[in-house]
Amino acid sequence: MYCSRTVFRCFKTLERCADAVTGAAGPVFVTLAVVLISIGILCFFEVILPMLAFSLITIPTCTLIAFNLMMHYYYVCTVSPGFNDQPSPVAGTSFMWAKLKRQHEGNTSPQDVVMITPAEMAQCRKCVQMRPERSHHCRICKRCILKFDHHCPVRINQCVGIHNERHFVLFMAYLVLSTFCFTILGFSKAKDAMGFTWPMVWLYRMPATLFVMIYILCVVLCFAVGVMLTFHLWGVAKGETSVEGQDHEHYSKVAKSRGETFVNCYDMGKRKNLELFFNIGPSGGYSITTLFFPFRIMPYTDGRAWARKGGLERHDGVRRGEELTDEEDEGFA
Repeated sequence: MYCSRTVFRCFKTLERCADAVTGAAGPVFVTLAVVLISIGILCFFEVILPMLAFSLITIPTCTLIAFNLMMHYYYVCTVSPGFNDQPSPVAGTSFMWAKLKRQHEGNTSPQDVVMITPAEMAQCRKCVQMRPERSHHCRICKRCILKFDHHCPVRINQCVGIHNERHFVLFMAYLVLSTFCFTILGFSKAKDAMGFTWPMVWLYRMPATLFVMIYILCVVLCFAVGVMLTFHLWGVAKGETSVEGQDHEHYSKVAKSRGETFVNCYDMGKRKNLELFFNIGPSGGYSITTLFFPFRIMPYTDGRAWARKGGLERHDGVRRGEELTDEEDEGFA
């Protein structure tokens, strides 16, 4: 028992050291990501785009994809995830903020009506502040984050929470789309750059070696980020964050041991969960065009009230006092 506790403490110490190192190097990782994305865009527009047919269609489409990619990365790195100790932000007035749809009560079906109820409050054991449900304490930021998903020190150098989670998912979606297009459309140019065609003729300002490196990176990112995007979208469709997904697996086992069934009270059905997450459609406040243009929008809630499955005020199958704490969440991570 003593040995196991000692090993556990050693791993926790190493984990905290890794958190400190990655946290300090976060700006370096973000700068590197910006440089690589910029080089990738330059490679595509100089080498690949000119050889595509239907330029009147491909040029605007590719430009829009690249713009979405850069803007959503900028947003996810700069928009606050939503701290519990800060007041709720308000929508901006610049042209980059989308306008709310006009709600017509007569055109809203009963199935599209969402009941939003105030969140239960509990005291955080680490910062001793009162916080709403779905909030978690980030051990790196040392603050409670509203609808905490995870802390991402390498890609965005901050947490993913209620106010930037949409930009995080859309950034991954446009990154997968961009790298997929680069991989498919740039295959012939990659063969040229690697010398598989003879005589080798490379008439571009972008060095052939650099193009090959970016091409290989795109292949890897398309697969790796595609897996991550699928995981996150599946969680969104189930009405849960990454950390909640781990918690719900534990709750399901506890409920099953009692002959009960765990029911996630935030799960409104896959379609409605996606609408609420992106705040679009009949259940949302913005147009679906906000998925294709990098506008800023507000989430459907400020993180202090939540839409719930009809008839449920809290999770079914979990009794009060059985909810996992931040310390226990780290043990399951």
